[in-house]
Amino acid sequence: MRIIHENQAAAFIEILKKRTSTSVREDDIQRAVRKIIIDVQDQGDRAVRRYTEKFDSIKLDRLAVNKNEIESASRKVDQDFLRALKLSAKRIRLFHQRQKEKSWNFTNDGITLGQIIRPLARVGVYVPGGKAAYPSTALMNVIPAQVAGVDEIALCVPTPDGYINPHVAAAVRLLGVHEVYRIGGAQAVAALAYGTETINPVDKIVGPGNIYVAVAKKMVFGEVGIDMVAGPSEILIIADRSADASFIAADLLSQAEHDEMASSVLVTDSETVAEEVRAELMKQTKVLMRKEIAGKSLKKYGAIILTKNLDRAADIANRIAPEHLEIMTKAPAQMLPKIRNAGAVFLGKWTPEPLGDYSAGPNHTLPTGGTARFSSPLGVYDFIKRTSLINCTKAGFLKLSGTVETIADLEGLEAHGNTVRVRKEKS
Repeated sequence: MRIIHENQAAAFIEILKKRTSTSVREDDIQRAVRKIIIDVQDQGDRAVRRYTEKFDSIKLDRLAVNKNEIESASRKVDQDFLRALKLSAKRIRLFHQRQKEKSWNFTNDGITLGQIIRPLARVGVYVPGGKAAYPSTALMNVIPAQVAGVDEIALCVPTPDGYINPHVAAAVRLLGVHEVYRIGGAQAVAALAYGTETINPVDKIVGPGNIYVAVAKKMVFGEVGIDMVAGPSEILIIADRSADASFIAADLLSQAEHDEMASSVLVTDSETVAEEVRAELMKQTKVLMRKEIAGKSLKKYGAIILTKNLDRAADIANRIAPEHLEIMTKAPAQMLPKIRNAGAVFLGKWTPEPLGDYSAGPNHTLPTGGTARFSSPLGVYDFIKRTSLINCTKAGFLKLSGTVETIADLEGLEAHGNTVRVRKEKS
């Protein structure tokens, strides 16, 4: 892992910005995904089955996973996992309940104004499957929708061997989700967006997936809402000389092991810490099961950036706008006012990023690729819609009528002004 000085940070940040586009032939992927989406629109279940057989090597008699299958699969998990799942779900729900919004209104000069908060009616949740199982993704995407009051939740999870993963099944059962489909990829996104004979269309699609899922979500946006187009995992750690190098190295590797495109960055004002962390990374990487992936990630998209002081470190962090930001300094809370851009902030040496991934409570679906500059973690607010309310008395109408006429006439919209004039004539 390279050590660079802050005057080289700008060039490294440019590398990070380009990393998603250099790894794939996006035009080819877009063409492939567009065909899948069109086929699902035109052929419904038949296209979904065909693409599932092509990509997952399984012929599906039916798309839905029934209640008995979920209950049978969930019984295969051990009690330790079930206890961990329940505790995580409890904490995630507790956090998200504080995000609930209420409708409101007020009256001024005879005009009542307000905002009506209503949940979305139907949401699609995508849970990645295949070689790995992600029950935490089910928790993080379903719970805020439930807290928001969403009536219908349809969950899609690929099942390459034909059977739902027991750990995902346990999460689904715990959450009480009854509409589950054994499909994944772009065909699942298309089915959720446009509907098929089996699957009713949804209002919004949430949940991570591979590049095909990400491109499909981007293409159907506008027809339905989406949470975000997620990119590779990211972590940035700000540390001073008080930090423990072994902790820093372990936390950097927690993201580097995700995939070769993941980014792990340390920004520090201590040369000693920089050297110690580099040595620890070499030591800890050697014993990882996913050491080849982590090693490639660190080599290409990892860096230790040396700065003159922590103010400069905060500036670099804000420019990168990382998905996960850890602050391991003597007084981490004092750094917080300097941070403007981050998906989630983890304060102090006893708050490693994976606590946020699973059990702390805040959502682990976070903005990546620098989008923390303008977007937020997934939350209850992603599953509601806001409607403006206006109610005028006659007196309130007359108070505003002249203003409306003036602006409408200025903009050349005569009929707009007439709506006011015809009422004034009968007032």
